[in-house]
Amino acid sequence: MIARSPVLGEFMGTFVLLLLGNGVCAAVTLKRSKAQDAGWMVIAAGWAFAVLCGIFVAQLFGSADAYINPAFTLAFAIKGNAYGNLIPYVLAQVAGAFCGAAATWLFYLPLWGLTEAQDAKLGVFATIPAVRNYGWALFCEALASFILVLVAGAMTSKLVLTTGVAGLSPLLVSLLIWSIGLSLGATTGYAINPARDFGPRLAHALLPIAGKGSSDWAYAWVPVLGPLLGGGLAGWVLLALGA
Repeated sequence: MIARSPVLGEFMGTFVLLLLGNGVCAAVTLKRSKAQDAGWMVIAAGWAFAVLCGIFVAQLFGSADAYINPAFTLAFAIKGNAYGNLIPYVLAQVAGAFCGAAATWLFYLPLWGLTEAQDAKLGVFATIPAVRNYGWALFCEALASFILVLVAGAMTSKLVLTTGVAGLSPLLVSLLIWSIGLSLGATTGYAINPARDFGPRLAHALLPIAGKGSSDWAYAWVPVLGPLLGGGLAGWVLLALGA
């Protein structure tokens, strides 16, 4: 028997999130993939469905919260004034993201050597801004993450729906991710999740990926700090509203 637990749930949910999320990036990016050049709509849809699957898997393995994102973990710790799960959840999420990225590398193993562009390979794992302006990118990540947490909080708030949304929450959040990807994702690649960027970026740095280049650590702080700032602010707003 597998012992279910919230920490295991966060690990497994984030693992599935990154396997499917990095997987759609690899499918669209890598040469000789049957989905090569399928475009932004496919990437945005793939990430939305990845979130849906990650939430359900997190719940299956024991996390009723199913945050699979440190920005959510921080936001709802602030909202509930309960910080006991913050560090264990975040560590599990980063570890799950790293393993999900590593599994993506293995899944597409023969195609890395066929793809020359080093930035394209990094883009499978981590986000890269459209324009290299750190302050602007930080603002984009913070605002997108604020919208993510605020709207997700509204979806589950009894201030909005007095009877709640029951089992619809995962589907609604995945649609929210799809909306953010289409509307706010094109500037920075919408990390909106520190584990989603840091874990795979670390995997890119450590794995023997054929022909890889730099892991771009100079930018790596932006998709970590931005989502934490935006998510934390949204958590405070939800707390102030009594949501």
